[in-house]
Amino acid sequence: MTQNKWKTSTIVVSCLLTAVTAFYALGVGWKTAPPEKVSGDTALSLWTDNAEAKDKLIAYVNAVTEEGGADFIPTENRIAVFDLDGTLFCETDPNYFDYTLLVHRVLEDKEYSKKATEFEKSVAQEIVTLNETGKSEKGLEVRHGQAVASAFKGMTVGEFNDYIQKFKKLPMPSYDGMKRGEGFYKPMLQVVEYLQANDFTVYIVSGTDRFIVRGILYDSPLDIPNRQIIGSDETLVAPDQGDTPGLNYVYDDNDKLVLGGEFIIKNLKMNKVTVIAQEIGVQPVLSFGNSSGDASMAEYVTSNNPYKSLAFMLCCDDLARENGNAEKAQKMFDSCKEFDWVPISMKNDWSTIYGDGVTKK
Repeated sequence: MTQNKWKTSTIVVSCLLTAVTAFYALGVGWKTAPPEKVSGDTALSLWTDNAEAKDKLIAYVNAVTEEGGADFIPTENRIAVFDLDGTLFCETDPNYFDYTLLVHRVLEDKEYSKKATEFEKSVAQEIVTLNETGKSEKGLEVRHGQAVASAFKGMTVGEFNDYIQKFKKLPMPSYDGMKRGEGFYKPMLQVVEYLQANDFTVYIVSGTDRFIVRGILYDSPLDIPNRQIIGSDETLVAPDQGDTPGLNYVYDDNDKLVLGGEFIIKNLKMNKVTVIAQEIGVQPVLSFGNSSGDASMAEYVTSNNPYKSLAFMLCCDDLARENGNAEKAQKMFDSCKEFDWVPISMKNDWSTIYGDGVTKK
């Protein structure tokens, strides 16, 4: 190529680049078409046609994702918080996942049951009694947290997760066709996916031990990263740390983190509000729960919020497909009326709970 032709080609390319830059500066350049909104009716296909909760959620999402609309919420403020047990995952078979895990560890695990402390055994027996009679002594939730911390003391986080994964493979006692780790409410999984598709960031805020929640969600259909999982907490230490305070101990390349055996906090009721403020740092706009333990979270989300906000509460009114409780469900329906929460009827709002292959015994 001659020198003059090379200069001409260079000038042409330069002019083209200048023109493209000008087009974009004017806002008329080539643009990718904005992604289409996910249809609520399509996303929530396992919800019945007359489910009022579904309609309210769809209307809400449409309102807050409409750019320029009066209720538009920027993506960084689209925060949704979900309880786990009884909200996303089976709560009673015959009790919470973490309660049955402790009973298994202390009373059924042949390798550990002989090593279990008297305290751990007494707490496990309290849970067995609760399962049989429906009654428990005040403070069991804290004693359970303390017993879990001590019963798994010395395990690495990875070893604890491995233990949970084995437990998840055991069959559910009240259901055919389902294992302990498979008890997700399919219609609620659709809610999470629907919100995520509309640029909501979803957090789990559970009363269950944080590491147990991580174990439940590990290799599960619920796609929530560990950094967005909040739960009750226990200590982590280095194996050689002993009684040395963390301020006086230096972690080195031979160390690893193990469960320290000390319970820190039960993440229920007002504690959920505190931990949301501490760990998320943004007032959520959506709350999903199922019990009085989630009431403070629901009120925090819907009180004095600069953005449009809603709180949903599941009511365990399905006695045929699930281990429901009519009295407990009615109390929650009544609370929803009192506090202006949106009730979700497991019986009337969902076409399935665990899927067609699962039946209650």
